[in-house]
Amino acid sequence: MNWDLISLLIFYGLLLIFYFTHKERFTVQGKIFFLYKTKLGLKLMRKLARFKILRVFASIGVFIGFAGMIFIFVFIIIETFKLVFVPGTPPALAPVLPGIEIEGAPALSFWHWMIAIFLTAVVHEFGHGVASVMEKIKVKSSGFAFMGPLLAAFVEPDEEQLEKARVWDQLKLFAAGPAVNICIGVVLFLGMIFVLTPAMGAVYEVDGVSVSTTIEGYSMNETGIEVPFIIYSINDNEVLDVVQFLNVSEDLVPGEEVTLVTDKGDYTIVLSENPENASKGFFGVSGFGQETKLNDGYEWVEGYEGVIEWFMLLYIWLFLINVGIGLFNLLPLGPVDGGRMFYSTALLLFKDKEKAQKALTWISLFVLGLIVINMLPWLTDLLMWLLGIFNVS
Repeated sequence: MNWDLISLLIFYGLLLIFYFTHKERFTVQGKIFFLYKTKLGLKLMRKLARFKILRVFASIGVFIGFAGMIFIFVFIIIETFKLVFVPGTPPALAPVLPGIEIEGAPALSFWHWMIAIFLTAVVHEFGHGVASVMEKIKVKSSGFAFMGPLLAAFVEPDEEQLEKARVWDQLKLFAAGPAVNICIGVVLFLGMIFVLTPAMGAVYEVDGVSVSTTIEGYSMNETGIEVPFIIYSINDNEVLDVVQFLNVSEDLVPGEEVTLVTDKGDYTIVLSENPENASKGFFGVSGFGQETKLNDGYEWVEGYEGVIEWFMLLYIWLFLINVGIGLFNLLPLGPVDGGRMFYSTALLLFKDKEKAQKALTWISLFVLGLIVINMLPWLTDLLMWLLGIFNVS
């Protein structure tokens, strides 16, 4: 039974019922963006705006915003170049949706996706709201919205007041949301390193490296091994964790014969060339994970492992989605926060709205082109999946 599919149908069924029973409270923009306006959180925004330390953070947030904008802009350019010219390079961007397999990330269930996306959106918009109040820009409403199947949160500042505000104040408001997401991501990452990892290390011990994917055309795939599988050793060298796997693999070269001990049996393969470095050997596997087993004295945890794993995955996805949404929103692209920061800065430099808008249009088109190129592999996979459903050959 597919609980993700059942959960999705129930959730959106309830959402549609709510929409039709409260239709008069919704505002529709562009026929696809539905906003449910409320006053939720506005009092708390006003209370938090009184703390002077947050004014300091808002100013620091502008620098975080521009640093993030430069990083994600340069990163996507480099990775898109590699995607086009280096075979085997994965896309730099991926649609974060249940069922989509993203290399290096754990599986994403419907409820992990829904909870992580919604909480990330709430803190993002709350950051905008607090910054708006601090700069004496009225917040007209708050609430939730959905565009098609995507659920979001929003705050609605007074656009007339915002346009009249100083550029620095505008930048603080635009950068606040992404900066909050990035800072939360940093806190979650530190918690993962200094709290969760030591705690899990005391309860569990490593017990092999799991592999979820073999790449067609490479040695491991040609063995016909069933995935997922667990690797225990390479050439009699123990590889119980990913670090050991990388260390053992470091000196392997193309054409070298290696023997792997796995939970599916022993396999001897000849390594191929790594598509990113021809001097390195390549197994043709991806989707690494860490297998574990309980340490002595923690057998009582066994009945709760599913619950622990569920919350651990939620924690990881909260980290990934906060950082991902924070950085994506900093791209110099049209209406997103980075685009508005870019426009305000261009207007300050050019002193001309037409020139500032033209600069934003050109860089938005460039960024949009990069996004489309990175989405093509995913769209191709989606098309092939749909063709497979209808048996189109």
